[in-house]
Amino acid sequence: MSKESVITEHIEITPGVLGGKPCIAGHRIAVAHIAEMYLKMGISIEEIAGKYDLPLASVHAAMTYYYDRREEIDRHTAESRAIVEELKRNSPPSPLPEKLRLIRGEQQL
Repeated sequence: MSKESVITEHIEITPGVLGGKPCIAGHRIAVAHIAEMYLKMGISIEEIAGKYDLPLASVHAAMTYYYDRREEIDRHTAESRAIVEELKRNSPPSPLPEKLRLIRGEQQL
């Protein structure tokens, strides 16, 4: 009898899709996003599955994958957020708020 790896039915890593981050198979929903919704936002596994039309087993597999690689995934998430914050700090302000004020006829603050 051969061993069968079940988690690979539910989690995939595809170069070029979400930066090669582990995702729910057939979807562009990262394992890290599932973990964040469940752990930080308090959304149940069932709610996540229903909201994104995912098999319940896939959401459970995502959490299993996350717990097996928690330190690595959390580190990558923190690094990504730091890069985004750095880009925000070093980017010129968006002209959109001013354009919206002009469209609405509001006075500049």
